[in-house]
Amino acid sequence: MRIAYILTSLGIGGAERQVTGLAERMRARGHAVMMLVLTPPAADQWVPPVVPVHLNLRHSAFSAVSGWVRAARILRRFQPDILHTNNFHGNVFGRTLKLALPGMRVISTIHNVYEGGQWRMAAYRVSDPLSRCTIAVCQEAANKMLDVRAVPRRKCTVIANGIDANEFSPHPTRNEDGPGRSGFVWLTIARVVPAKNYENLLRAFAWVCQADDRARLWVAGEGKGEYAQQMRALGVELGLSGAIRWLGLRRDVAGLLDAVDGFVLSSAWEGMPLALGEAMAMEKPVVVTDVGGVRELVGDCGTIVLPGMPSALARGMLDVMRMTPEACQRLGQAARRRMLARFSSNANADGWEALYRAEIAH
Repeated sequence: MRIAYILTSLGIGGAERQVTGLAERMRARGHAVMMLVLTPPAADQWVPPVVPVHLNLRHSAFSAVSGWVRAARILRRFQPDILHTNNFHGNVFGRTLKLALPGMRVISTIHNVYEGGQWRMAAYRVSDPLSRCTIAVCQEAANKMLDVRAVPRRKCTVIANGIDANEFSPHPTRNEDGPGRSGFVWLTIARVVPAKNYENLLRAFAWVCQADDRARLWVAGEGKGEYAQQMRALGVELGLSGAIRWLGLRRDVAGLLDAVDGFVLSSAWEGMPLALGEAMAMEKPVVVTDVGGVRELVGDCGTIVLPGMPSALARGMLDVMRMTPEACQRLGQAARRRMLARFSSNANADGWEALYRAEIAH
């Protein structure tokens, strides 16, 4: 098969990592792969398995039109059997390219339960006839798109994100400076943006520290702009300066997970968070908010609390900290078994490959 992928960016995010990983697996299976990226290259971005074509779109009509013409020209040369588009901008942009290549089969992917407001949902409805089907990464995201009628039910299904259980396999090393085993180190991996609700996490962690001053929190994720500054200031205001490490953008996720005791995620909304699945594959106890596809991913192998309630998040974290090492180990092992059984990267690739073949045969 000849498969072209469209992404809005190659930034260090879960959706981008999932798509570049899928492209790599498709290429390893012998398929011809190419990638189109709407935005210019960034200093920090995932490295895909093929050299990507950046269309360098900017906020102007001229840029959009010239980028569209260039993309159509590139795809006409590549002649893909499948054009797999991702996220709102990539989905709508990619669907319109079918107007230039009528024989091309377009498949769209929704990576989050929130893809924007009513105008974006209207854009999805209008452009839907140009796409063969829309795939959500979790049932909750699919339900949301169906509820707002952005996608017809007959064209919507779910293929869950895949976790590379070989890369994310526990090898405890404690390779980061930390308080040692006498304390408990929590890790969160998420951009410092409102969707991740860091205020919820910081206020919960302040309560955790009041109950147990050995607790530590590591924050791995890009933090730029006003919101990130506000969250750092809130950490100082809550008296957490000595208990929090703001690690910034990190690529050594497996190493970080090896070095900590637990994983926490305080999001206000999500799709199916990749970092959470990776933490579970690394046998870490997890405490997460009940948003998006989190419950589908965690099952009964972690602690799920109501979103936007610092007291509930704090109780969940403290409950884990008070577990015996043996109980933590059993929970972590159950989490890894769940990832291997239901969310492996190979199963994810099998699902996508089968879908591609079915659409080509249709």
